Amino acid sequence: MLSKLKAWPSLQEKKPMIIAGPCSAETEEQVLLTAHGLKNKNINIFRAGIWKPRTRPGSFEGVGSIGLPWLKRVKQETGLPIAIEVANIKHVYEALRAGIDILWIGARTTVNPFAIQEIADALQGVDIPILIKNPVNPDVSLWLGAIERIEKSGVSRIGAIHRGVSQFEKSVYRNNPEWQMALDLKKYLPDILLINDPSHISGNRELISKISQQALDMKFDGLMIETHINPDNAWSDAAQQITPEQLDIILNRLIVKTEQPEGIELKNIEELRKSIGYIDEQLIDLLGYRMKIVEDIALFKERNNMTILQENRWNELVKNHIENGAKKGLTTDFITKVFNAVHQESIERQNNLINK
Repeated sequence: MLSKLKAWPSLQEKKPMIIAGPCSAETEEQVLLTAHGLKNKNINIFRAGIWKPRTRPGSFEGVGSIGLPWLKRVKQETGLPIAIEVANIKHVYEALRAGIDILWIGARTTVNPFAIQEIADALQGVDIPILIKNPVNPDVSLWLGAIERIEKSGVSRIGAIHRGVSQFEKSVYRNNPEWQMALDLKKYLPDILLINDPSHISGNRELISKISQQALDMKFDGLMIETHINPDNAWSDAAQQITPEQLDIILNRLIVKTEQPEGIELKNIEELRKSIGYIDEQLIDLLGYRMKIVEDIALFKERNNMTILQENRWNELVKNHIENGAKKGLTTDFITKVFNAVHQESIERQNNLINK
């Protein structure tokens, strides 16, 4: 478990914390124009990638170290702190020598404990703020482990960036949000700075505003939004970047809500919450009753040498559940997730009973 982390001054001054800048630093002119476009847009930190590991070789993978002096100029001319991504020891050392203010660790690096440990070793004795993106797969333990490794190196200002996870099926999102993953991290580390990355979740600038508001509604502390002076001609991730002017519009439309507004009567919502609690109790009772029937089915299958998995039967059940759920306003994705979890528990119970 992490020790108590130091507060982030920029978070204390203003909520939400806003980190903005281009996906990649492409040219000195592009970086400076973007930074000056953001200077008076109520952002806290300027970000830019100079080392850009891509999924496949041949794509633009960043300008590398030559971009560091450009970022130093940004800080000198705008006064904004600078954040960049690091993926190995070389990146860390060069960023520290260049006086970069904040480092973040990308999702592809977080998934590798060996790489994280090497970065942690390079940070020994250097208390620079570090942001850590969730791994590309929905594994909270990996995310938590990366945070713990960095904390043990002596870093006291650590934040987490939620950028969604990779998915196999086509979706409106580039990366599935997996909001529960971020909420689970907060259970372990309730005081950690939690930033949402709507750009990487959406992969589409049209969804950035919606996802940003969802994040704030779930009590995220800030947002990291990719912003480019000319996003349509960006050298990487053009579709998910916006202009400084578009960012300003989005930020002005965001509503920062509170958990318990002052002067609001909560009696009505408490009654509704009691109703939810009663329904949840019924759900638990029904699930328990369902599992008892599952055990009877398991004994029947064992006596008659039947396989536990009855795929055709299960597919037919899910199809019917989806159709019934749609009539009640429930999405296919929700119904599938719920009954897949129920089915997995049923399979495990049958296996345990028969093998016992």
